[in-house]
Amino acid sequence: MIDGYSMRQKFYDTAVKQEKVVLVGIITPNETEEQEKEYLEELQFLVETAGGLTVKHFTQKMQRPERATFVGTGKLEEIKAFVDAEEIDIVVFDDELSPSQLRNIENELQVKILDRSNLILDIFAGRAQTAQAKTQVELAQLQYLLPRLTRLWTHLERQKGGIGMRGPGESQIETDRRLILNKISLLKEKLKQIDKQNETQRKNRHQLVRVALVGYTNVGKSTIMNMISKSEVFAENKLFATLDTTVRKVVIENLPFLLSDTVGFIRKLPHHLVECFKSTLEEVREADILVHVVDVSHPNFEDQIHTVNETLKELGAIDKRVITVFNKIDAYEPLHHHPGEEAHTMSLDDFKQSWMAKNNSPAIFISALKKENVDEFRSLLYEKVKAIHTHRYPYDKLLY
Repeated sequence: MIDGYSMRQKFYDTAVKQEKVVLVGIITPNETEEQEKEYLEELQFLVETAGGLTVKHFTQKMQRPERATFVGTGKLEEIKAFVDAEEIDIVVFDDELSPSQLRNIENELQVKILDRSNLILDIFAGRAQTAQAKTQVELAQLQYLLPRLTRLWTHLERQKGGIGMRGPGESQIETDRRLILNKISLLKEKLKQIDKQNETQRKNRHQLVRVALVGYTNVGKSTIMNMISKSEVFAENKLFATLDTTVRKVVIENLPFLLSDTVGFIRKLPHHLVECFKSTLEEVREADILVHVVDVSHPNFEDQIHTVNETLKELGAIDKRVITVFNKIDAYEPLHHHPGEEAHTMSLDDFKQSWMAKNNSPAIFISALKKENVDEFRSLLYEKVKAIHTHRYPYDKLLY
């Protein structure tokens, strides 16, 4: 039987030697070279988060991915020459590979091949802490693995017949498929039980207004969580530093409410993970207010906003009350976003008069790391929570 968690060993067994990695992406007609460069830089960050060392990026302009090998034959030969010369351990592709593409590329390059989905699943497997997160990750891994079993068992022949053995028989791949399907069913049942327990916990918290931090991965949600709740949520400059949803009771002035920190979203998040983590993101769906944290210092933060909004739409949470928090204003460089602007440090007033404030109302601009404009953020959050609380409990003397 193939253990879904065995995939995490792809990167986490790095104590002896850090694996050397090559990244591969394609530039389609609806993408620019600059966009693909940014996508591969994000993929490189994923590789670093997983413990690998990126040596080189390869890109190719194509109308669409090659059905058999994702990239063209000539590009694959170029990659192979580099892999052989530099003794590369892993080649990571920026899109999900089909089972046949994975098999063909692996046969050609003769090294470990990962795609973006597999890499993200591997990172999630290493980060999961709670029983719920571990179960969700294992379920997603097995669902990813199921159509790719053929590649894993190409060295096995179908069991031979003989006297007393004639009949349908069962190959090793069929055995593993059956076992994995059974395991998937068991994990789904386990998640249902965990969801029931979590639902009971959420019912007990219904009397308090609920606020959820959402945003792209590595935008500073956990830092803001620690700042507002004065708790010690794990925060690190890596993708998916937070995987398990954390809920804290917060009191601003005399008003208590619940604040939750959720897993960050990312471009091309594997479908299996979105499906599996819908239960973890129940906090997002049931929140009264979403605090959408944006890393304003990122060159493509507008694309990240779009990715988060699309994921919220998929989760059925796009119509919530939203406060947009533009974080990391201390690191913002206008030249990266609008080349026509002068390259100067923007003041807080400049931010408040910018298109960012006009297009995202209400919006607040802070630096969680340097505690800049935090009091104004807390005041805005207080006013929004108070409005919901007074509407829900009009005779509550707590606020008066």
